[in-house]
Amino acid sequence: MIVSPRAMSSSRMGSPTPSGVSRLSDGLPFHRVPSVSDFQIERVPKSSNVNRRSMPAAEPGYEDGIVFRDYVSRLLSARSRPFSVCGRIPFDSSQLVLFFRSKSGITHSLDFPIDVDYNTPPALDVLIAACRPHQTSDFDDYPDRESLFYPPNLPLTPSLEIANHPILDAVKTTLFPNLPPGHYLTTMRDRLEVLCGGGRMGPQPRSLRNDGRSATIIVTLPVRFRGGALVIRDPEGNQEKYFGRGGKNGDIEWTAFLPDCDYEVETVQKGCRISISYAVFLRTSNPVPGANPDPLIHPSDDFLDLLAPILNMSRGRRIAFYANYDYPVNPAEVLAETLIPHLKAGDSLLYHAIKLYKLTPELHWTAGGYIWPVDRTVEFFGEDIANPQTKSLLPGRMPLGVLNGPRGGGVPPVRGPFSSYGDTDDDEVDNLRSKVEDSGAIPLAEADITILTDWNIPPTSNAGKERVYFVSGGELEKLVVNVLLVVFVP
Repeated sequence: MIVSPRAMSSSRMGSPTPSGVSRLSDGLPFHRVPSVSDFQIERVPKSSNVNRRSMPAAEPGYEDGIVFRDYVSRLLSARSRPFSVCGRIPFDSSQLVLFFRSKSGITHSLDFPIDVDYNTPPALDVLIAACRPHQTSDFDDYPDRESLFYPPNLPLTPSLEIANHPILDAVKTTLFPNLPPGHYLTTMRDRLEVLCGGGRMGPQPRSLRNDGRSATIIVTLPVRFRGGALVIRDPEGNQEKYFGRGGKNGDIEWTAFLPDCDYEVETVQKGCRISISYAVFLRTSNPVPGANPDPLIHPSDDFLDLLAPILNMSRGRRIAFYANYDYPVNPAEVLAETLIPHLKAGDSLLYHAIKLYKLTPELHWTAGGYIWPVDRTVEFFGEDIANPQTKSLLPGRMPLGVLNGPRGGGVPPVRGPFSSYGDTDDDEVDNLRSKVEDSGAIPLAEADITILTDWNIPPTSNAGKERVYFVSGGELEKLVVNVLLVVFVP
């Protein structure tokens, strides 16, 4: 049974656990939560400690454990390498007009929306007659089924200008999350493509788009059709499918994908599919290489299909995913929830996919098997961790000399490479655990949260990391803190 988005409701972290729901000890096929003493701390090289503890292996699961584990691995794999994204333009389709000039030199205008089964505008017939078949068309014996494109040497101007909509911002956030400052995306209209009923577009290899573009955007115009799904494949053969469905009030769907992808359009069963493609180029000015608004992006149906069985098999549980990317924030100063507008790539896709199922995802700080409530920061170090009797530090903050430095700047960088370790002495671990608990953090097991990770790789190897400064034994250390995306599935 596929989860129905309408059938789900949201729940906060504090919601009571439904009766009959077993806890982590029931042998689910997940990695267990880290031990409460498994804090990751970064220190200077002279501390020669190494990781002593590793994530405990999961106990054998119930009969669907292997299947569930595979679902989790596939979902996390898809999240780690988004190669396409789609969204909708909030636009009144009745205001859209396409101006074009035919081969005879006469200028025509085509008004939208269009339903060819009800009334075919004469200008549409002129537009189709001026088109040429794609190089990849394989319907030599059935020319009426060929995929067509409007000749690029003939003028063509839509009244819709995508530069007036934040499409490029959504593309940049999702497909180019690590783009350096000073780099920008620009677009150039590519071509208009037409598929009439019974026609389909064969695979369009990347070699046909060797103009140096960084991505391609396809905008599906509001012409009624059935079938004709856009299929995009990455170099590894993974594919995602988009159906060109408009949203409420005539919203227009757009799809963007990376330049190393191939695409094709399945058979249009009825009506006529018209789309305009745009080439996206990377430009730089840097000489050195209360509302709940609708999101700019929408996960593909394939991505939602990967998530659906996981939600089905997690009824009555709180599940969580590690965020994949680093975010330049200080967990001691900001709440994890403030990262929501800044989520990147697969983190953003997963968040929006969960929202589509009418659930309420939350972001929390986590470290060493503990989780902080949604309204708490990780600001808890008020003294030397190795010597709790030391009172020279301001409550909850670093000493002024360390914070300001000789020139009044921020926290000074610690020189030399860092390494993660878990081999601290017992007293220091106990002191650290006490400080964490005093700050309001609770063990993940007590919060009844199960972290879903890829069974084939270490649990936190792909997790984003933030750092919180503290003092231990008179040395400046950094506690590694992760971000958890938590959701309760009723």
